[in-house]
Amino acid sequence: MNYNFDKIINRKNTGSIKYDFVKEHGKPDGSLPFWVADMDFQLPPEILAGIHNAVSHGIFGYTEPLDDYFRAVTGWFQSRFGYRFSREEIVLAPGVVFSMAQIIRAFTEKGDGVILQTPVYYPFFHLIRSNGRQIAESPLLYSGGRYSMDFESLERQAVRPETKLLILCSPHNPVGRVWTREELARVHEICRRHGVLVVSDEIHCDFVWPGNQHTCYGLLDGNAVICTAPSKTFNLAGLQVSNLVVKNAALRRRLKDEISASGYSHLNVLGLAACKSAYENGGSWLAGLKEYIEGNIAFTKVFLRERLPKVKLVEPEGTYLLWLDFSAYSLPQSALDRRVAEGAGLWLDGGTMFGDDGENFQRINAACPRSLLAQALARLENEFKDG
Repeated sequence: MNYNFDKIINRKNTGSIKYDFVKEHGKPDGSLPFWVADMDFQLPPEILAGIHNAVSHGIFGYTEPLDDYFRAVTGWFQSRFGYRFSREEIVLAPGVVFSMAQIIRAFTEKGDGVILQTPVYYPFFHLIRSNGRQIAESPLLYSGGRYSMDFESLERQAVRPETKLLILCSPHNPVGRVWTREELARVHEICRRHGVLVVSDEIHCDFVWPGNQHTCYGLLDGNAVICTAPSKTFNLAGLQVSNLVVKNAALRRRLKDEISASGYSHLNVLGLAACKSAYENGGSWLAGLKEYIEGNIAFTKVFLRERLPKVKLVEPEGTYLLWLDFSAYSLPQSALDRRVAEGAGLWLDGGTMFGDDGENFQRINAACPRSLLAQALARLENEFKDG
């Protein structure tokens, strides 16, 4: 089928946190938003049909998924990644961030250390600190415009007796790395040897660009917790559904008990319908979407090379979030953030939101109609072309 990803949808006055809360976030009026990982594309009829059927039924009582839901979830990951798991090994939750909080509470105690490979998705910092745990940073290495894991640093953190958990971001947000099987095997070996539980956030796994391959961490470590959701792939975050894979029965029971203790028991009925419909019927749309976003990435590369060469794009191996290096301007992060927001009129995510290692960077969301992306890049050019 043909899909029109160039179509601009007016999302204002819909309660969208991306568009309707500029003032509340301290951004100037008229800012173009490219910050949160939220796509600007409508779902196609073949996915919406499942949601429409649920709405037409007209009753929205307490709901549990049936066998066809679990077949859709397990079938998606088996066919695309070779990752097999049973319906009994799935733990349902309203979202990956919520799940991370439950995982931290289930498998660590106050004062324990949780490893983060920084710069990394900023809510992780809040979840660790707000639950009374300690952040054990293992900064990624940045050299030649590419990031890699620092395995010596990782082992130094893992060997500490208070370190109990590693949050693995795979593919990595914001730097766009897709970890190789060999890299993940080294992570597994280090964490297994030191008794560190790995929780792998794989919410971006469906966005991997040519030349790279996503390896589900669960293929290497049967004791890990694997966090998946259709929310990034199909822009379903507002419907609140995620599927955690926990093969170890004892760990699965502890996690379920923690989720139950939070008072949460039943997923959003429309979220369940959307997830099932997306995994059953969304393959064609996703293929077209990825081709379009690849075009956006290529467009960005050419634009920066020809019109804004001091801004370097870290080559994205995965995700639709682009990590831009402004270090050639030698600006403090506060000044860089101010120029982006006030000078360029753009709402991006400043690099230090992802940790101190994000100094000199900005994250921009490329999952939008190309005409909007072109506007954003033109605004950056206008602000930064003269240094």
